[in-house]
Amino acid sequence: MRRARRMKAAALLLAGSMALAACASDEPTGSSGGGEGGGGSATEELRVGLAYDTGGRGDRSFNDSAYTGAAAAVDALGGELQELSPNDDASNRADLLVQLAEQGFDPVIAVGFNYDDVIAEVAPQFPETTFAQVDGSNADGAKGDNVTGLIFAEEEGSFLAGVAAALKSESGHIGFVGGVQSPLIEKFEAGYVAGAQTVNPQITIDRQYISPAGDFSGFNDPARGQIVAQGMYDAGADIVYHAAGGSGIGVFQAAAGSGNRAIGVDSDQYLTVSDPALQAVIMTSMLKRVDNAVEQFINDYAEGNVQGATDVLNDLSTEGIGLATSGGFIDDIQDDIEQYSQQIIDGTITVPTTVE
Repeated sequence: MRRARRMKAAALLLAGSMALAACASDEPTGSSGGGEGGGGSATEELRVGLAYDTGGRGDRSFNDSAYTGAAAAVDALGGELQELSPNDDASNRADLLVQLAEQGFDPVIAVGFNYDDVIAEVAPQFPETTFAQVDGSNADGAKGDNVTGLIFAEEEGSFLAGVAAALKSESGHIGFVGGVQSPLIEKFEAGYVAGAQTVNPQITIDRQYISPAGDFSGFNDPARGQIVAQGMYDAGADIVYHAAGGSGIGVFQAAAGSGNRAIGVDSDQYLTVSDPALQAVIMTSMLKRVDNAVEQFINDYAEGNVQGATDVLNDLSTEGIGLATSGGFIDDIQDDIEQYSQQIIDGTITVPTTVE
């Protein structure tokens, strides 16, 4: 059976963002930076800085999952959590990281691959601060010795989502909506297509991105997500999987309006949507446990166990990736899901990370 790395269940425990002014400090924290054994000490108050991706907290998906993990860690360990979101065009990502580091927050966690370039610029300026980047690799240390990459095998969970879609589809026609065309989101697409075609080689799969490469508005445009998904449903798809952040709400709205089903992403979106009509159409969600990864990183930091210039991989074998079962819609195919999952863990199935 799978090698489980059981992590504490995260819960939304903080009521909202603290004002940055209330968290500012002119005194250094004294925390060590990256490298072997990096992290805080028992005599220091934990002060975590969290810089969100496009859309900020409230996307009911990727950013919210990062918040859940950070909030759970801070609640358990004590200390404070400061959250910052980018501006509308996300041109101030570097400023967010600088602001957090200058005000003594340590560790500082950047959420999303969009921080790739800026964290490589900022982290070396603050060698005594420990940084982590969700969805950003630093295995080669190019971003600095004080940066840890928190990465995920999205293709593995997406493969299982494709298996579920193919097994549950009545029309033999499904769809995929990506937020922004990029190598990361293409991993979701590649896994989904591979899983569906493994079950049904003749299945029809519509695929479309909300915005092209470099235009990150596709992660925060529910109206456009609804239009794209509706086109797929109108063409005959009965299940659509989205990897589109906040735009996924539009996919759920299209599913509800057309009497079809959808697959969520990152969080268990059956539990995070507030509208029962949308909840009813979410067949499952591909769980990308950003919450677990962020919480574990903060715990490691507090214990002085952070290793900079490296990556921490979250995949099926660590339960950092999976499929949600809320609502009971895929209970009848759980044996199939488990069999495919185990074959991926065992290496019998190698899931592609790029699309053809």
